[in-house]
Amino acid sequence: MADNKCDCNAVMQEVVDDIKNNMFSEEEINGVSNLFKVLGDPTRAKIVMALDKREVCVCDLAVALGMTKSAVSHQLALLKANNIVKARRDGKHVFYSFDDEHITTVIEIADEHIRHQHLGD
Repeated sequence: MADNKCDCNAVMQEVVDDIKNNMFSEEEINGVSNLFKVLGDPTRAKIVMALDKREVCVCDLAVALGMTKSAVSHQLALLKANNIVKARRDGKHVFYSFDDEHITTVIEIADEHIRHQHLGD
């Protein structure tokens, strides 16, 4: 098995400086970390995949995912609190969709990454 430790002692200061100058702020790092933490739950990941490019009623999500409306609503509330989804009420129905197009981009890139990994197997 290859050893992944670097045995060199030389530091490329321009690389170090570039990393430091382009690093996210602590607030941005926390935001990215939290986004992946929220999306890292398998149940929430399923809900997000179901919402990709469509608006869906809680009832339809529950049936499609084999979950109770209560369980779906709980997860949607967490996704909404983290600005991943938004809700729209139409009579007795509540429809959910992505809060903005960036979530669609994140999902598409994740899907492409996963599919690429499986092609290499």
